[in-house]
Amino acid sequence: MPDIGFIGGGNMAGSLIGGLINAGYAAADITVSEPNEERLQTLKNDFNVKVSIDNNTTLNCDIIILAVKPQILKTVCNQLVYQQQAQNKTGHSKLNKPLFISIAAGVKSTDINRWLNNDQAIVRCMPNTPALLQCGATGLFANKFVTDSQKQQAEKIMQAVGITIWVDNETQLNAVTAVSGSGPAYFFLMMEAMVRAGEKLGLTADVAQKLVLQTALGAARMASESDVSPAELRQRVTSKGGTTEQAILSFQSANYQQIVFDALNAANNRSIALADELASDKII
Repeated sequence: MPDIGFIGGGNMAGSLIGGLINAGYAAADITVSEPNEERLQTLKNDFNVKVSIDNNTTLNCDIIILAVKPQILKTVCNQLVYQQQAQNKTGHSKLNKPLFISIAAGVKSTDINRWLNNDQAIVRCMPNTPALLQCGATGLFANKFVTDSQKQQAEKIMQAVGITIWVDNETQLNAVTAVSGSGPAYFFLMMEAMVRAGEKLGLTADVAQKLVLQTALGAARMASESDVSPAELRQRVTSKGGTTEQAILSFQSANYQQIVFDALNAANNRSIALADELASDKII
């Protein structure tokens, strides 16, 4: 079993650690580096993993998961390179090139590779917040230095918190961000709107919210567990002349599908712009 080092101990890292432990990974094979000592103690208490405030404790791990904020990722990478070079000079380094897995949103693998002094195996991931419940969806992209074995390792790690989808072109991660990365918020907005509509139609806020949340859960389960498309499911529950048909016709008259496309396209374009901003060497 590979040694796994986490740089960053936030919510997503904690979710991944919990998923890995549940999947059978040994806590003794997991190291977490995090400057917040209170957070470190929580992770230590919850999972009995090895913890440190020093990022360099991860250098000898087979896999290093970069779970820090995008704005500080360049600094973290530069520090790792500096420490590795220092160890090489003293002859104390036993580091074989690890697999780097980045869950830092928006930072391209080419920039991470450059900050790590090039020729590094990097898998860039775009998880979403339901991963905190081990119910996430993660898009993955591997650069040319990643071996088939390392791809399998990365996939297994991210499957600890949900499903995984590989993309062949890194630019497709922008679409993944638009669809699933930001996607939970779209459904929350829909739920919010339905709750408010229920209230206007005479329900109490509590009743409306319970009905909406359970309906959303049920619809998601039906769609995910069915062997037919969401479009087919919609057609099956839309009786001609019925109440559902009237609601659907109202959505369609407002050009609902175009509204959804415009929203996701805006998210996609912002993802591209953010990646360019984060690539700047002015980031410190």
